[in-house]
Amino acid sequence: MGNPKAFLTIHRQEAGYRPVHDRIHDFGEVEQTLNSNDRRTQASRCMDCGVPFCHWACPLGNKAPEWNDALYKGDWELAYRLLNATNDFPEFTGRICPALCEKACVLNLIVHEPTTNRENEAAITEIAFKEKYVRIHQPERNGKKVAVIGCGPAGLVAANRLNLKGYSVTVFDKNEDAGGLLRYGIPNFKLNKEMINRRMNVLRKEGIVFKFNQVIDLTKLPLGFDAYVVATGTPTARDLKIPGRELNGIYLALDMLSQQNRILAGLEFKKEDLVTAKGKDVLVIGGGDTGSDCIGTSHRQGCKSVTQIEIMPKPVEGPEDPENPWPNWPRTLKTSSSHEEGCIRRWNINSLKFIGKDGKLTGVEVQEITWKPNPEGGRPLMEPVGKPEVIKADIVLLAMGFLKPELPKFADNVFVAGDAASGASLVVRAMASGRDAAQKVDSFLCR
Repeated sequence: MGNPKAFLTIHRQEAGYRPVHDRIHDFGEVEQTLNSNDRRTQASRCMDCGVPFCHWACPLGNKAPEWNDALYKGDWELAYRLLNATNDFPEFTGRICPALCEKACVLNLIVHEPTTNRENEAAITEIAFKEKYVRIHQPERNGKKVAVIGCGPAGLVAANRLNLKGYSVTVFDKNEDAGGLLRYGIPNFKLNKEMINRRMNVLRKEGIVFKFNQVIDLTKLPLGFDAYVVATGTPTARDLKIPGRELNGIYLALDMLSQQNRILAGLEFKKEDLVTAKGKDVLVIGGGDTGSDCIGTSHRQGCKSVTQIEIMPKPVEGPEDPENPWPNWPRTLKTSSSHEEGCIRRWNINSLKFIGKDGKLTGVEVQEITWKPNPEGGRPLMEPVGKPEVIKADIVLLAMGFLKPELPKFADNVFVAGDAASGASLVVRAMASGRDAAQKVDSFLCR
Protein backbone atom coordinates (compact mmCIF):
# COMPACT_ATOMS: atom_id res chain seq x y z
CA MET A 1 0.00 0.00 0.00
CA GLY A 2 2.14 2.81 -1.33
CA ASN A 3 -0.09 5.72 -0.29
CA PRO A 4 -1.99 4.89 2.92
CA LYS A 5 -3.99 8.15 2.81
CA ALA A 6 -5.01 8.16 -0.86
CA PHE A 7 -8.50 6.82 -0.16
CA LEU A 8 -9.07 9.81 2.14
CA THR A 9 -7.96 12.49 -0.30
CA ILE A 10 -8.66 11.14 -3.79
CA HIS A 11 -12.13 10.54 -5.18
CA ARG A 12 -13.10 7.78 -7.58
CA GLN A 13 -12.66 8.90 -11.19
CA GLU A 14 -14.12 6.83 -14.02
CA ALA A 15 -13.08 7.21 -17.63
CA GLY A 16 -16.72 7.57 -18.67
CA TYR A 17 -18.33 7.12 -22.06
CA ARG A 18 -17.97 8.87 -25.38
CA PRO A 19 -20.69 11.52 -25.94
CA VAL A 20 -24.05 10.03 -26.97
CA HIS A 21 -24.32 12.13 -30.13
CA ASP A 22 -20.97 10.71 -31.23
CA ARG A 23 -21.12 7.06 -30.23
CA ILE A 24 -24.56 6.12 -31.57
CA HIS A 25 -23.30 6.55 -35.13
CA ASP A 26 -20.73 3.76 -34.97
CA PHE A 27 -19.95 0.46 -33.25
CA GLY A 28 -16.67 1.59 -31.72
CA GLU A 29 -16.19 0.97 -28.01
CA VAL A 30 -18.18 3.49 -25.98
CA GLU A 31 -15.89 3.49 -22.97
CA GLN A 32 -13.03 5.95 -22.81
CA THR A 33 -9.69 5.60 -20.97
CA LEU A 34 -7.78 7.66 -18.44
CA ASN A 35 -4.16 8.67 -19.00
CA SER A 36 -1.54 6.56 -17.25
CA ASN A 37 -0.94 9.06 -14.45
CA ASP A 38 -4.63 9.29 -13.56
CA ARG A 39 -4.88 5.52 -13.75
CA ARG A 40 -2.01 5.13 -11.27
CA THR A 41 -3.66 7.69 -9.02
CA GLN A 42 -6.87 5.67 -9.04
CA ALA A 43 -4.92 2.52 -8.17
CA SER A 44 -3.47 4.31 -5.15
CA ARG A 45 -6.96 4.46 -3.61
CA CYS A 46 -6.88 0.71 -2.91
CA MET A 47 -6.56 0.31 0.88
CA ASP A 48 -4.95 -3.17 0.82
CA CYS A 49 -7.57 -4.29 3.34
CA GLY A 50 -6.65 -6.88 5.93
CA VAL A 51 -9.66 -8.87 4.72
CA PRO A 52 -9.86 -8.18 0.97
CA PHE A 53 -13.54 -8.61 0.18
CA CYS A 54 -12.76 -7.81 -3.46
CA HIS A 55 -10.76 -11.04 -3.61
CA TRP A 56 -13.63 -12.89 -1.93
CA ALA A 57 -16.24 -11.54 -4.36
CA CYS A 58 -14.29 -12.21 -7.58
CA PRO A 59 -15.08 -15.66 -9.03
CA LEU A 60 -11.49 -15.76 -10.31
CA GLY A 61 -10.01 -14.74 -6.97
CA ASN A 62 -8.18 -11.78 -8.50
CA LYS A 63 -5.71 -10.21 -6.07
CA ALA A 64 -6.70 -6.62 -6.72
CA PRO A 65 -4.76 -5.10 -3.78
CA GLU A 66 -1.52 -6.59 -5.08
CA TRP A 67 -1.77 -5.48 -8.70
CA ASN A 68 -3.25 -2.12 -7.75
CA ASP A 69 -0.18 -1.50 -5.59
CA ALA A 70 2.15 -2.47 -8.44
CA LEU A 71 0.21 -0.21 -10.80
CA TYR A 72 0.39 2.72 -8.38
CA LYS A 73 4.16 2.27 -8.13
CA GLY A 74 4.46 2.28 -11.92
CA ASP A 75 5.47 -1.37 -12.27
CA TRP A 76 3.05 -2.23 -15.07
CA GLU A 77 4.74 -5.53 -15.85
CA LEU A 78 4.46 -6.80 -12.29
CA ALA A 79 0.85 -5.61 -12.22
CA TYR A 80 0.13 -7.71 -15.32
CA ARG A 81 1.94 -10.77 -13.96
CA LEU A 82 -0.11 -10.62 -10.75
CA LEU A 83 -3.35 -10.07 -12.66
CA ASN A 84 -2.68 -12.72 -15.28
CA ALA A 85 -1.84 -15.31 -12.60
CA THR A 86 -5.55 -15.55 -11.72
CA ASN A 87 -7.19 -14.08 -14.83
CA ASP A 88 -6.27 -15.67 -18.16
CA PHE A 89 -7.89 -12.94 -20.27
CA PRO A 90 -8.18 -9.65 -18.33
CA GLU A 91 -8.75 -7.74 -21.56
CA PHE A 92 -12.24 -9.31 -21.64
CA THR A 93 -13.26 -8.89 -18.01
CA GLY A 94 -11.71 -5.42 -17.98
CA ARG A 95 -14.36 -4.40 -20.49
CA ILE A 96 -17.50 -6.41 -19.76
CA CYS A 97 -17.35 -7.67 -16.18
CA PRO A 98 -19.95 -6.10 -13.84
CA ALA A 99 -17.09 -5.89 -11.31
CA LEU A 100 -18.38 -7.86 -8.37
CA CYS A 101 -15.08 -6.94 -6.69
CA GLU A 102 -15.97 -3.25 -6.75
CA LYS A 103 -19.33 -3.81 -5.10
CA ALA A 104 -17.52 -5.72 -2.32
CA CYS A 105 -14.83 -3.05 -1.94
CA VAL A 106 -14.70 -1.57 1.56
CA LEU A 107 -14.70 1.89 0.00
CA ASN A 108 -18.05 1.03 -1.57
CA LEU A 109 -19.41 0.35 1.92
CA ILE A 110 -17.97 3.51 3.41
CA VAL A 111 -18.36 6.20 0.72
CA HIS A 112 -19.83 4.35 -2.30
CA GLU A 113 -16.65 5.11 -4.24
CA PRO A 114 -14.91 1.75 -4.76
CA THR A 115 -11.52 1.38 -6.37
CA THR A 116 -11.77 1.31 -10.17
CA ASN A 117 -10.60 -2.31 -10.41
CA ARG A 118 -12.27 -3.15 -13.72
CA GLU A 119 -10.88 -0.14 -15.57
CA ASN A 120 -7.50 -0.68 -13.95
CA GLU A 121 -7.23 -4.26 -15.18
CA ALA A 122 -8.19 -3.20 -18.70
CA ALA A 123 -5.49 -0.50 -18.65
CA ILE A 124 -2.87 -2.90 -17.26
CA THR A 125 -3.58 -5.41 -20.01
CA GLU A 126 -3.44 -2.85 -22.80
CA ILE A 127 -0.03 -1.70 -21.59
CA ALA A 128 1.04 -5.35 -21.32
CA PHE A 129 0.28 -5.98 -24.98
CA LYS A 130 1.79 -2.67 -26.06
CA GLU A 131 5.03 -3.22 -24.14
CA LYS A 132 5.18 -6.94 -25.03
CA TYR A 133 4.77 -8.16 -21.46
CA VAL A 134 2.41 -10.78 -22.92
CA ARG A 135 4.86 -13.56 -23.72
CA ILE A 136 4.54 -16.65 -25.89
CA HIS A 137 5.05 -19.83 -23.87
CA GLN A 138 6.19 -23.09 -25.45
CA PRO A 139 5.34 -25.72 -22.85
CA GLU A 140 6.98 -29.13 -22.88
CA ARG A 141 4.43 -31.69 -24.07
CA ASN A 142 3.44 -34.56 -21.80
CA GLY A 143 2.11 -36.82 -24.55
CA LYS A 144 -1.57 -36.57 -23.61
CA LYS A 145 -4.36 -35.03 -25.68
CA VAL A 146 -7.44 -33.10 -24.58
CA ALA A 147 -10.41 -31.96 -26.66
CA VAL A 148 -12.35 -28.85 -25.69
CA ILE A 149 -15.84 -28.58 -27.17
CA GLY A 150 -16.83 -24.94 -27.32
CA CYS A 151 -14.71 -21.85 -27.85
CA GLY A 152 -16.39 -19.38 -25.52
CA PRO A 153 -14.78 -17.93 -22.39
CA ALA A 154 -14.98 -21.20 -20.40
CA GLY A 155 -13.55 -23.28 -23.24
CA LEU A 156 -10.78 -20.80 -23.99
CA VAL A 157 -9.65 -20.66 -20.37
CA ALA A 158 -9.72 -24.45 -20.05
CA ALA A 159 -7.74 -24.80 -23.28
CA ASN A 160 -5.20 -22.19 -22.19
CA ARG A 161 -4.62 -23.73 -18.77
CA LEU A 162 -4.31 -27.28 -20.11
CA ASN A 163 -1.99 -26.21 -22.91
CA LEU A 164 0.33 -24.48 -20.45
CA LYS A 165 0.43 -27.71 -18.43
CA GLY A 166 1.78 -29.54 -21.47
CA TYR A 167 -1.32 -31.19 -22.89
CA SER A 168 -1.93 -31.13 -26.64
CA VAL A 169 -5.24 -29.27 -26.86
CA THR A 170 -7.68 -29.16 -29.76
CA VAL A 171 -10.69 -26.85 -29.54
CA PHE A 172 -13.82 -27.54 -31.59
CA ASP A 173 -16.54 -24.96 -32.18
CA LYS A 174 -19.71 -24.79 -34.28
CA ASN A 175 -19.12 -21.14 -35.26
CA GLU A 176 -16.73 -19.77 -37.84
CA ASP A 177 -14.51 -18.07 -35.30
CA ALA A 178 -13.60 -18.05 -31.62
CA GLY A 179 -15.21 -16.37 -28.66
CA GLY A 180 -18.72 -17.75 -28.28
CA LEU A 181 -20.94 -15.01 -26.88
CA LEU A 182 -17.88 -12.76 -26.56
CA ARG A 183 -17.86 -12.60 -30.35
CA TYR A 184 -21.44 -13.34 -31.36
CA GLY A 185 -23.47 -11.98 -28.46
CA ILE A 186 -21.72 -8.96 -26.98
CA PRO A 187 -21.80 -5.92 -29.28
CA ASN A 188 -18.61 -4.37 -30.59
CA PHE A 189 -19.38 -1.13 -28.79
CA LYS A 190 -18.74 -3.01 -25.53
CA LEU A 191 -16.01 -5.38 -26.70
CA ASN A 192 -14.00 -4.71 -29.84
CA LYS A 193 -13.48 -8.08 -31.51
CA GLU A 194 -9.86 -7.25 -32.21
CA MET A 195 -9.33 -7.97 -28.51
CA ILE A 196 -10.35 -11.58 -29.17
CA ASN A 197 -8.28 -11.82 -32.36
CA ARG A 198 -5.22 -10.50 -30.56
CA ARG A 199 -5.47 -13.11 -27.82
CA MET A 200 -6.20 -15.86 -30.35
CA ASN A 201 -2.89 -15.08 -32.06
CA VAL A 202 -1.14 -15.77 -28.75
CA LEU A 203 -3.01 -19.03 -28.12
CA ARG A 204 -2.28 -20.32 -31.62
CA LYS A 205 1.41 -19.51 -31.30
CA GLU A 206 1.45 -21.42 -28.03
CA GLY A 207 0.26 -24.54 -29.81
CA ILE A 208 -3.50 -24.78 -29.31
CA VAL A 209 -5.27 -26.16 -32.39
CA PHE A 210 -8.65 -24.64 -33.29
CA LYS A 211 -11.20 -26.31 -35.55
CA PHE A 212 -14.22 -24.20 -36.49
CA ASN A 213 -17.53 -24.96 -38.22
CA GLN A 214 -17.52 -28.25 -36.31
CA VAL A 215 -20.91 -29.37 -34.98
CA ILE A 216 -20.06 -32.01 -32.38
CA ASP A 217 -22.56 -34.65 -31.29
CA LEU A 218 -22.07 -34.79 -27.52
CA THR A 219 -23.07 -38.45 -27.53
CA LYS A 220 -20.23 -39.18 -29.96
CA LEU A 221 -17.24 -37.14 -28.90
CA PRO A 222 -14.20 -37.06 -31.24
CA LEU A 223 -11.94 -40.08 -30.90
CA GLY A 224 -8.28 -40.04 -30.00
CA PHE A 225 -8.32 -37.87 -26.85
CA ASP A 226 -7.49 -38.75 -23.27
CA ALA A 227 -10.02 -36.31 -21.80
CA TYR A 228 -12.67 -33.81 -22.84
CA VAL A 229 -14.01 -30.48 -21.64
CA VAL A 230 -17.57 -29.70 -22.73
CA ALA A 231 -18.05 -25.91 -22.75
CA THR A 232 -20.92 -25.50 -25.19
CA GLY A 233 -22.71 -22.76 -23.26
CA THR A 234 -26.47 -22.28 -23.28
CA PRO A 235 -27.35 -22.19 -26.98
CA THR A 236 -31.15 -22.25 -26.56
CA ALA A 237 -32.76 -18.88 -25.83
CA ARG A 238 -35.98 -18.67 -23.82
CA ASP A 239 -38.86 -18.05 -26.23
CA LEU A 240 -42.24 -16.41 -25.64
CA LYS A 241 -45.01 -18.74 -26.80
CA ILE A 242 -48.02 -16.45 -26.78
CA PRO A 243 -50.67 -15.89 -29.50
CA GLY A 244 -49.24 -14.21 -32.60
CA ARG A 245 -45.75 -15.64 -32.23
CA GLU A 246 -45.79 -16.61 -35.92
CA LEU A 247 -45.96 -12.98 -37.10
CA ASN A 248 -43.03 -11.51 -39.02
CA GLY A 249 -40.96 -9.10 -36.97
CA ILE A 250 -40.43 -11.17 -33.81
CA TYR A 251 -36.87 -12.30 -33.16
CA LEU A 252 -34.70 -13.75 -30.46
CA ALA A 253 -32.17 -11.19 -29.26
CA LEU A 254 -29.19 -13.11 -30.62
CA ASP A 255 -30.76 -13.12 -34.08
CA MET A 256 -29.99 -9.40 -34.18
CA LEU A 257 -26.84 -9.29 -32.07
CA SER A 258 -24.97 -12.15 -33.74
CA GLN A 259 -25.96 -11.02 -37.22
CA GLN A 260 -24.81 -7.45 -36.57
CA ASN A 261 -21.45 -8.66 -35.28
CA ARG A 262 -21.03 -10.88 -38.32
CA ILE A 263 -21.85 -7.96 -40.62
CA LEU A 264 -19.18 -5.88 -38.90
CA ALA A 265 -16.79 -8.79 -39.47
CA GLY A 266 -17.45 -8.59 -43.21
CA LEU A 267 -20.22 -11.15 -43.78
CA GLU A 268 -23.09 -10.24 -46.08
CA PHE A 269 -26.77 -11.16 -45.74
CA LYS A 270 -29.67 -10.97 -48.14
CA LYS A 271 -31.99 -8.04 -47.60
CA GLU A 272 -34.88 -10.32 -46.69
CA ASP A 273 -32.74 -12.03 -44.04
CA LEU A 274 -31.63 -8.86 -42.27
CA VAL A 275 -32.77 -8.31 -38.69
CA THR A 276 -32.72 -4.54 -38.57
CA ALA A 277 -34.32 -1.83 -36.46
CA LYS A 278 -33.81 0.91 -39.03
CA GLY A 279 -36.79 3.28 -39.04
CA LYS A 280 -38.78 1.01 -36.70
CA ASP A 281 -40.45 1.19 -33.31
CA VAL A 282 -38.59 -1.43 -31.29
CA LEU A 283 -39.87 -3.34 -28.29
CA VAL A 284 -37.33 -5.28 -26.22
CA ILE A 285 -38.85 -7.88 -23.90
CA GLY A 286 -36.41 -8.62 -21.09
CA GLY A 287 -34.60 -6.29 -18.71
CA GLY A 288 -31.11 -7.79 -18.49
CA ASP A 289 -27.79 -7.13 -20.18
CA THR A 290 -28.85 -8.81 -23.42
CA GLY A 291 -31.86 -6.52 -23.61
CA SER A 292 -29.59 -3.53 -23.03
CA ASP A 293 -27.35 -4.70 -25.87
CA CYS A 294 -30.40 -4.83 -28.15
CA ILE A 295 -31.19 -1.21 -27.25
CA GLY A 296 -27.71 0.01 -28.13
CA THR A 297 -27.68 -1.97 -31.37
CA SER A 298 -31.12 -0.66 -32.35
CA HIS A 299 -29.94 2.93 -31.94
CA ARG A 300 -26.91 2.29 -34.12
CA GLN A 301 -29.07 0.71 -36.78
CA GLY A 302 -31.24 3.84 -36.87
CA CYS A 303 -34.40 2.89 -35.00
CA LYS A 304 -37.34 5.25 -34.57
CA SER A 305 -37.90 4.45 -30.88
CA VAL A 306 -37.06 1.81 -28.28
CA THR A 307 -39.14 0.53 -25.39
CA GLN A 308 -37.92 -2.10 -22.94
CA ILE A 309 -40.31 -4.04 -20.72
CA GLU A 310 -39.59 -6.41 -17.85
CA ILE A 311 -42.00 -8.75 -16.06
CA MET A 312 -40.22 -8.36 -12.72
CA PRO A 313 -40.52 -5.33 -10.39
CA LYS A 314 -38.29 -2.29 -10.75
CA PRO A 315 -35.06 -2.77 -8.77
CA VAL A 316 -34.16 -0.54 -5.87
CA GLU A 317 -32.73 2.82 -6.89
CA GLY A 318 -29.54 3.94 -5.20
CA PRO A 319 -26.26 2.31 -4.24
CA GLU A 320 -27.58 0.07 -1.45
CA ASP A 321 -29.85 -2.97 -1.52
CA PRO A 322 -31.37 -3.56 1.97
CA GLU A 323 -32.30 -7.14 1.08
CA ASN A 324 -28.81 -8.02 -0.20
CA PRO A 325 -26.37 -5.84 1.75
CA TRP A 326 -22.64 -5.35 1.31
CA PRO A 327 -20.41 -7.19 0.53
CA ASN A 328 -22.94 -9.14 -1.56
CA TRP A 329 -23.94 -7.97 -5.03
CA PRO A 330 -26.61 -5.24 -4.71
CA ARG A 331 -29.66 -5.88 -6.86
CA THR A 332 -30.17 -2.22 -7.66
CA LEU A 333 -31.32 -0.39 -10.79
CA LYS A 334 -28.67 -0.52 -13.51
CA THR A 335 -28.51 2.16 -16.18
CA SER A 336 -26.23 1.06 -19.00
CA SER A 337 -24.60 3.18 -21.69
CA SER A 338 -27.33 1.92 -24.05
CA HIS A 339 -30.08 3.11 -21.72
CA GLU A 340 -28.45 6.53 -21.64
CA GLU A 341 -28.82 6.69 -25.42
CA GLY A 342 -32.60 6.80 -25.13
CA CYS A 343 -35.17 4.23 -24.07
CA ILE A 344 -38.57 3.94 -22.40
CA ARG A 345 -38.21 1.44 -19.55
CA ARG A 346 -41.14 -0.24 -17.81
CA TRP A 347 -41.38 -2.93 -15.14
CA ASN A 348 -44.13 -5.27 -13.94
CA ILE A 349 -45.35 -5.72 -17.52
CA ASN A 350 -46.65 -9.09 -18.78
CA SER A 351 -46.96 -9.79 -22.51
CA LEU A 352 -50.34 -11.25 -23.51
CA LYS A 353 -50.25 -11.52 -27.30
CA PHE A 354 -48.58 -10.24 -30.44
CA ILE A 355 -50.75 -8.19 -32.76
CA GLY A 356 -50.27 -7.91 -36.50
CA LYS A 357 -51.74 -7.12 -39.89
CA ASP A 358 -51.18 -9.06 -43.11
CA GLY A 359 -48.73 -11.32 -41.31
CA LYS A 360 -46.58 -8.45 -39.99
CA LEU A 361 -46.18 -7.37 -36.39
CA THR A 362 -47.79 -4.05 -35.43
CA GLY A 363 -47.80 -4.21 -31.65
CA VAL A 364 -47.93 -6.23 -28.45
CA GLU A 365 -50.85 -6.41 -26.04
CA VAL A 366 -49.48 -6.16 -22.51
CA GLN A 367 -50.83 -6.07 -18.99
CA GLU A 368 -49.48 -4.28 -15.98
CA ILE A 369 -49.15 -6.67 -13.06
CA THR A 370 -48.20 -6.84 -9.42
CA TRP A 371 -46.58 -9.65 -7.47
CA LYS A 372 -48.23 -11.08 -4.35
CA PRO A 373 -46.70 -13.49 -1.83
CA ASN A 374 -47.69 -17.09 -2.41
CA PRO A 375 -49.50 -18.37 0.72
CA GLU A 376 -48.17 -21.85 -0.08
CA GLY A 377 -44.62 -20.57 -0.44
CA GLY A 378 -42.47 -20.66 -3.57
CA ARG A 379 -42.79 -18.32 -6.54
CA PRO A 380 -44.90 -15.19 -5.88
CA LEU A 381 -48.25 -14.94 -7.60
CA MET A 382 -48.80 -12.58 -10.53
CA GLU A 383 -51.98 -10.47 -10.45
CA PRO A 384 -53.19 -8.11 -13.21
CA VAL A 385 -53.57 -4.39 -12.55
CA GLY A 386 -55.95 -2.28 -14.63
CA LYS A 387 -56.74 -3.02 -18.26
CA PRO A 388 -54.53 -4.43 -21.02
CA GLU A 389 -52.89 -1.96 -23.40
CA VAL A 390 -51.10 -2.16 -26.73
CA ILE A 391 -47.49 -1.08 -27.22
CA LYS A 392 -46.84 -0.18 -30.83
CA ALA A 393 -43.95 -2.14 -32.32
CA ASP A 394 -42.63 -2.98 -35.78
CA ILE A 395 -40.02 -5.33 -34.34
CA VAL A 396 -39.83 -7.28 -31.07
CA LEU A 397 -36.59 -8.62 -29.64
CA LEU A 398 -36.92 -11.40 -27.07
CA ALA A 399 -34.15 -11.07 -24.48
CA MET A 400 -35.43 -13.27 -21.68
CA GLY A 401 -32.37 -15.35 -20.99
CA PHE A 402 -31.29 -18.85 -21.95
CA LEU A 403 -32.30 -22.38 -21.01
CA LYS A 404 -29.85 -24.62 -19.19
CA PRO A 405 -29.02 -27.44 -21.61
CA GLU A 406 -29.86 -31.06 -20.93
CA LEU A 407 -26.62 -32.97 -21.36
CA PRO A 408 -26.14 -36.70 -21.86
CA LYS A 409 -24.49 -38.88 -19.25
CA PHE A 410 -20.75 -38.61 -19.85
CA ALA A 411 -17.83 -40.92 -19.20
CA ASP A 412 -15.45 -40.24 -16.31
CA ASN A 413 -12.96 -38.47 -18.59
CA VAL A 414 -15.48 -35.79 -19.66
CA PHE A 415 -15.79 -32.56 -17.66
CA VAL A 416 -18.44 -29.86 -18.14
CA ALA A 417 -17.58 -26.18 -17.75
CA GLY A 418 -19.15 -22.72 -17.97
CA ASP A 419 -22.79 -22.08 -18.76
CA ALA A 420 -23.21 -25.66 -19.96
CA ALA A 421 -22.71 -26.69 -16.34
CA SER A 422 -24.35 -23.84 -14.44
CA GLY A 423 -26.84 -22.29 -16.82
CA ALA A 424 -26.46 -18.76 -18.15
CA SER A 425 -24.22 -16.63 -15.95
CA LEU A 426 -21.44 -14.05 -16.11
CA VAL A 427 -18.41 -14.27 -18.37
CA VAL A 428 -16.15 -14.08 -15.32
CA ARG A 429 -17.92 -17.07 -13.76
CA ALA A 430 -17.59 -19.03 -17.00
CA MET A 431 -13.86 -18.28 -17.01
CA ALA A 432 -13.53 -19.46 -13.42
CA SER A 433 -15.41 -22.63 -14.30
CA GLY A 434 -13.10 -23.25 -17.26
CA ARG A 435 -10.10 -22.93 -14.96
CA ASP A 436 -11.64 -25.40 -12.48
CA ALA A 437 -12.39 -27.86 -15.28
CA ALA A 438 -8.78 -27.71 -16.44
CA GLN A 439 -7.60 -28.54 -12.94
CA LYS A 440 -10.00 -31.50 -12.76
CA VAL A 441 -8.75 -32.79 -16.11
CA ASP A 442 -5.16 -32.51 -14.93
CA SER A 443 -5.92 -34.31 -11.67
CA PHE A 444 -7.76 -37.06 -13.55
CA LEU A 445 -5.00 -37.66 -16.08
CA CYS A 446 -2.22 -37.52 -13.50
CA ARG A 447 -3.68 -40.02 -11.05
